[in-house]
Amino acid sequence: MDADSLLLSLELASGSGQGLSPDRRASLLTSLPLVKRDYRYDRVLFWGRILGLVTDYYIAQGLSEDQLAPRKTLYSLNCMEWSLLPPATEEMMVQTAVVKGRFMGDPSHEYEHTELQKVNEGDKVFEEEVVVQIKEETRLVSVIDQIDKAVAVIPRGALFKTPFGPVHVNRTFEGLSLSEAKKLSSYFHFREPVELKNKTLLEKANLDPSLDFMDSLEHDIPKVEPCTRAWLSKEPGLLQTQQSSGSTATGLAFSPGSWSIQMERGNALVVLRSLLWPGLTFYHVPRTKNCGYIYVGTGEKNLDLPFML
Repeated sequence: MDADSLLLSLELASGSGQGLSPDRRASLLTSLPLVKRDYRYDRVLFWGRILGLVTDYYIAQGLSEDQLAPRKTLYSLNCMEWSLLPPATEEMMVQTAVVKGRFMGDPSHEYEHTELQKVNEGDKVFEEEVVVQIKEETRLVSVIDQIDKAVAVIPRGALFKTPFGPVHVNRTFEGLSLSEAKKLSSYFHFREPVELKNKTLLEKANLDPSLDFMDSLEHDIPKVEPCTRAWLSKEPGLLQTQQSSGSTATGLAFSPGSWSIQMERGNALVVLRSLLWPGLTFYHVPRTKNCGYIYVGTGEKNLDLPFML
């Protein structure tokens, strides 16, 4: 969520039951403009909060004029003093993949992991147990990067791509219509495209290159798939099927996939919640520019999601 409209954004995203205390809000309203000024960012986003056992991590991100350029991530323990995190690397991802459980809330905390490594002594090869220490700050960088790549969301039309390549904020964007806001295809991943590059020219024929340059949420795995609900009728030997709306015509229902779309406040607010990373909430007020996302959670991925659908 944009730091310039922090109070309104927190109010719109409050339906998930997660919020900030008045003193934390006041601290963010004071410190985030200073972060934007000191680091010379074009925009500053309040990314969210990762809950720790001792204390919580408050995360902010700085964006340059090119909205898809690598973002700078900062963290704070008191919403006043911000520290810059290093960029994520593949080595960090592999190293922190073995760490499970909650965050402690101490950046200097070290997790211990035992690995078996092969050691050569002459002609003999044997395995030796080696204790590897992983700093929590490294794990924090890795988790934030995973969440950004998997569930950071932007509505279609909020950004536009210039013919020269850079991506800028679309000043003419006035929000999605109510009918479009209910469709998962109207939302994109806020990152460089991955699946778009694998599409054929025929699939790209109907896409607007200035607007449809990111991956759509409708292709996320697990996808929203039709399924059949069946039950036995009172009459022997008769099997009936039911649609999610209660009709018995087609026997089709829809699995929710990895996203939950809900209308709140009398269809005046659209809320997307990630089932893959519980705690990620995206909000959008149809026909207005108000949109954004916030993550408030433990930083743990829901690996059981395929078995829950």
